[in-house]
Order: sequence, then structure tokens, then C-alpha cells
Amino acid sequence: MDGGGRFPEPLIAAGPAGGQAGGVPAPGAALPGARTGTGILTRYMPRFLRPRRASVAIPIEQRVPKLLGTSLLFGFFGLVGAAGFVASGAYAEVVTRRGSFGDIAARAAGFGLEKVTLAGLVQLQPSEILHAARIDQRNSLPFLDVVGVRDRLAEVPLIGAVSVRKIYPHELVVTLTEREPSALWQRNGEIAVISADGTVIDRMRDGRFAALPLVVGDEANLRTKEYLDLLEAAGPLKERIRAGTLVSGRRWTLKLDGIDIRLPETGAREAVARLVKLDAESHLLDKDIIAVDLRMPDRLVVRLTEEGAAARQEAQKKKAKGKGTET
Repeated sequence: MDGGGRFPEPLIAAGPAGGQAGGVPAPGAALPGARTGTGILTRYMPRFLRPRRASVAIPIEQRVPKLLGTSLLFGFFGLVGAAGFVASGAYAEVVTRRGSFGDIAARAAGFGLEKVTLAGLVQLQPSEILHAARIDQRNSLPFLDVVGVRDRLAEVPLIGAVSVRKIYPHELVVTLTEREPSALWQRNGEIAVISADGTVIDRMRDGRFAALPLVVGDEANLRTKEYLDLLEAAGPLKERIRAGTLVSGRRWTLKLDGIDIRLPETGAREAVARLVKLDAESHLLDKDIIAVDLRMPDRLVVRLTEEGAAARQEAQKKKAKGKGTET
């Protein structure tokens, strides 16, 4: 208080940005550490309801990655080029000639299919196996579908069982079991290879099965065992028998060097043994005959060729004439 009984005016200096100096807060400012009612309320509010601080504006040229536009442009033209490459057929041509891009990359990395080991081949040829499995130099081991290879080989009629496995880095092992062909079956002009139980294995494609016994007629494939028994009973005549025809599903007719051997429905094996004996004694099958009927057990019926019949008639005439002269 001065001498006039008045308090002196407080000295107030303006601080930066219009604030108050000397630690005195500006009007309306909260004291440090003070908790206002709003601050306390905000503390207990859910996070998504709390007021957010104003974000600092960053120019868009600083937020966008550099060269983004250039990358997008090159990517767009790349997609257009790839679509054109596929649509033009160039991709299909590359796949046809060199395999898929995955196979090409795998071969470049040292995982090409360089060796195929085949086990269990008897009648089949390696080229047939590779063709049926669709395996060639375009394949690579990592991208080769062994299940697909196995399924394709299982469709080959002559293959009974097959397994396929990979041996890295570049070998494939195929192990198979072939069905055993037993005979040939001719029906409706077509010849098929059959197993011992009559199951059709494959069509007759070449001469590799030409030496197998041939049965002809409906259901003859199911009675192949009977025919093979007749061949065994034929003994020395076996090599001359070309085929066996099942007639009406009841009896067999053997085709022997152009001669039909008609066998009975029952006792066929015994009839064949009888034929063997007759031929050994009289060389019956070397005469001019076209058929021998053995269906009756007590007699033999022979049908001559035209030349044989004419020769026989001439011989009979001469014989009759000779008898007449003697008389």
C-alpha cells in the first residue's frame, strides 16, 4: 500500500502468443493438474465416444507412395498383354511345345523328368506305357500328377494293377502287373484278347497275340477251358487246329487245316481221341475231305471235297465196270 492508502497495480507482462507471463494462466485456461468436469467424464466414456484430437493435415503428394501411378500403368499394360498372349493362342502353343510355365521353371531348377523306370512289362511295350500315361520330355517331377498317371494307366485293359511314385530330383518309377492273356475270341467279325476266365483284356491290335488259341461264337469266351482241354486231347493234331467254334452254345466244331471236325455235345474229348487214332491208322485227314462228323459214337461221316467226290465217283464207276466185265 502506498502512501495514499492504495494498493499498487499488479505488474502484468504479455507473454508469447498473448498468454500471461509469470506462470499466471490466461483467462479460461485450466490450471495444471486440475481436473475439470469434462475431463473426468471423458475418462469414463467408451473409447468410440471420446472426442478425437484434430489430425494434422498432410499433403496428399506425401501420403501417396512414389511411382504408384507408373506401377499401376505398367501393371495394366501387363495384364492387357497377358490376356492378348492367351487369347491369341500363343500360350497354348508354348504349353504344347514346352509344357506349362511351372514345368519350364522346374526343369530350369534341375527337377525335370529325365528317367522313367518301368517294372512288370511282359506283353506291353515301354512306348505304349508312356503314351497311355501322357508322359514326355515336357513334364517336370514337382508338377507331375502321379494320381492322374496311375488312373490313366489303370484304363489300359491289359494292366491289372499299377503304382506310380516319384524319386527326386528327376526319376519316376512305374510298377505294374499285366493281366495274363489266355486266348483270342472272335465275335461279329472282331477279335479280342481274353483272360482264362473269359474277361476281355483288349482288342486284337497287332500280331503279338497271334499264337494264342482262337475261339469263335457267342459265349465261347466263357468256355475257353473246354476248348483248351480239347486241344490237349488232340495230341499230335494240336498244331493243325486253327480255331474252335461253339455252335449254338452246345457243342464244338474244330477248324483243322480247312477241315471241319464236328464234335458231339457230350463226350467231345473222347471223340477227339478217336479222331487221333483214325488218322494215325489211315491218314484220314490227308485225304480230300472238308468235314468229319464224330457226333455219332458208332459211325464216322466224312464229307468229301468236289474233287474228292468226283474222283470217288470215277473210281466207283471203274470198279463197277470191272465187275461187269468179269461177269
